[in-house]
Amino acid sequence: MEFNVLEETKNKLVFELKGETHTFCNILKEELLTVKGVSLAIYRIDHPLIGVPQMRIETTKGTEPRKALKEALANIKKKAIEFQKEVNKF
Repeated sequence: MEFNVLEETKNKLVFELKGETHTFCNILKEELLTVKGVSLAIYRIDHPLIGVPQMRIETTKGTEPRKALKEALANIKKKAIEFQKEVNKF
């Protein structure tokens, strides 16, 4: 995965996730929406075969988009580890 920032302000972060698909982008979007202070989390892929996902995060005052992104990624990692432990029980 390649992370390229396209636009960044105090309350907005727009970036590309080269090498990813709807699978990861949708999980990330849903997890971002659970982070306190995130008012918008969306993504788009312009072309279904060759498009690069572009994600946009907007936050309310007092919440930094990069910190919200890091929190969401940490939560995804934690859930993946828990899922792996459950699968290994079988």
